[in-house]
Amino acid sequence: MKLRDLGNTGIQVSELSLGGLFITTHGGREFENSRAATLRALELGVNYIDTAPGYSDSEETLGKALEGVETPYVLSTKLGGRPKPFEPQNKECLRRSVEMSLEALKRDHIDILFVHEPERPGQYDWWSDFENVDGPVLELIDELKAEGIVKYSGVGGTMAWEMERLIRTGKFDVVLTAFNYNLLWREADRSVLPAAKELGMGIVIGSPLQQGALARRYDEQVNHGAVWLSPPRRSQLKDLYAFLDQIEMSIAELSLRFVLSNPDISCALMGPKSVEEVELNFKAMEAGPLPDDIMKRVNEIAAQLPYRPYGEPVALRFGGGYRGPGWAF
Repeated sequence: MKLRDLGNTGIQVSELSLGGLFITTHGGREFENSRAATLRALELGVNYIDTAPGYSDSEETLGKALEGVETPYVLSTKLGGRPKPFEPQNKECLRRSVEMSLEALKRDHIDILFVHEPERPGQYDWWSDFENVDGPVLELIDELKAEGIVKYSGVGGTMAWEMERLIRTGKFDVVLTAFNYNLLWREADRSVLPAAKELGMGIVIGSPLQQGALARRYDEQVNHGAVWLSPPRRSQLKDLYAFLDQIEMSIAELSLRFVLSNPDISCALMGPKSVEEVELNFKAMEAGPLPDDIMKRVNEIAAQLPYRPYGEPVALRFGGGYRGPGWAF
C-alpha cells in the first residue's frame, strides 16, 4: 500500500483508507462482520480510518473492533449531533461531544477532528460570525490541540463551492470532501482541490463510488427505468457503460483508480460492508493510475454534464423510487 502526505501535517496516510459509515451494527450488520472488514483493511496496509458520531454506532463498533490492535493507525472523527440536544454554539456541549467520541473509540486522543458539514444550510449553526467563519467550535479545537487531545483540525462536507470559502480561511489542516470528486461529479476539481492544494491542506476524498451509484452498474434502470433520471445523466451513464464494455473493466475499479490517479489527493475513503469488498477495493487500487487514453475518455464523458441537473439525488438512489426534486439530499 502506497503512503501519501496528508498535506503539511507531517502524517502519511494509505492512499486507500477506511471510511466508517458502514462499519456499524445497525441495518442488520453484525459486529463480527464489521470487525473482520476493519482488521482485513489494516492487514492490507490501510493506516487511516475515518468515522463520525452521525454514522450510527460506527465509533462504538470501531472502538471494540480495534481494541488490542497494535498496528499504528491514524484516526479521525467529527463534531456534530451529540450529545442531545446538540448545541453547536455551546463550547461545553462540544467538549462533551469529543469526550463521548473518545470513550466510544477507547482512545485518549484524536488525530484529526473534523467540523462536520459546516457548509450545509440547516445542518448545524456552527458560526457566531458567519462572514469571518468564527465560533466556539474553533476556540475549542485550539484548546484541545493545546491539551494534546486533538492533533489536527479538519472541515468535512459536500457542497464544493461553500467548502472552498471555508478552506480559504486557513483555519483548518485537512479537508474531507464527499460526493463531488469522482468519475462523473467534478465540482471539487474546480473549487475544493485547488484551494486546499494552495494552502497545503491534506485532501481526503469521501464517497469515491458516490455511495453506491458508481459501485456497480444499473443497466436495466439506466436503459428502461429510473423516471427521475435526467436525460443528460441517462445519456452520460449509457456512454460510460459502453466504455466499460470496451475496456473490460468494472465501474468500481475505474472509479477508484480515477480518484487515486490524482497525485494531489492524499487518500480516498472506501466504505466497505464486508471483507470481500475490502479485498475488491484493494485489488482495484493495486492496478495503479489510469492510462492516459482511458483518462482522456473518462474526462470526455464527465464533461458531458459538468453540473448536476436540478433535483438530482446526490447518490442516484437506483431502485428507491421518485420522491420529487432533491429528495435524496
